[in-house]
Amino acid sequence: MNDRSPQASPVNSEEQRWRSTTVLSVRHEGKVVLGADGQVTYGNTIMKSDTRKLRRMLDGKVLVGFAGSTADAFALMERFEEKLKDYPGNVARAATELARDWRTDRMLRRLEAMMLVADKDVTLLLTGQGDVVQPTDGVVGIGSGGPFATAAAKALVRHSGLSAAEIVRESLRVAAEIDIYTNDSIILEELQCSN
Repeated sequence: MNDRSPQASPVNSEEQRWRSTTVLSVRHEGKVVLGADGQVTYGNTIMKSDTRKLRRMLDGKVLVGFAGSTADAFALMERFEEKLKDYPGNVARAATELARDWRTDRMLRRLEAMMLVADKDVTLLLTGQGDVVQPTDGVVGIGSGGPFATAAAKALVRHSGLSAAEIVRESLRVAAEIDIYTNDSIILEELQCSN
């Protein structure tokens, strides 16, 4: 028998993490649309409800969305913009080079974020593990509400007559109803696809 009094458990680091987000990309009927909610949460507190998690790069030809630590995501977006300038017109190459640096660079490895990038030809998911993934059906979501938004978007693409923008908006609303780290302050960015 143990006579020691129970030790207080350390503060759950999960509770004290910055959380932000749901970002969704849908490529449908000649358009690619990225959408994101605006919520940033620290632990169990909403810190901001209207954060802008989407950016246009390369004279508006490339859309970028991020999930995770905001400061880390901004650092990665700056690096990605540099790669886009090094490989103009080749988003896949720029993304691959960023993912390689992200995985191998000692400082970048510590950055906790995920990114979606899209241009008229391709949509890609980038992670700190060196992943560069192109979704087969043009639908991909990231962040805490990403799986919910992705599931809703896949169903709407298959079974509705909605436009890409409408699908993204409705899917993000579904995620906001389920995921406590996602709100319904939704921003969309859209590009015409090449095909």
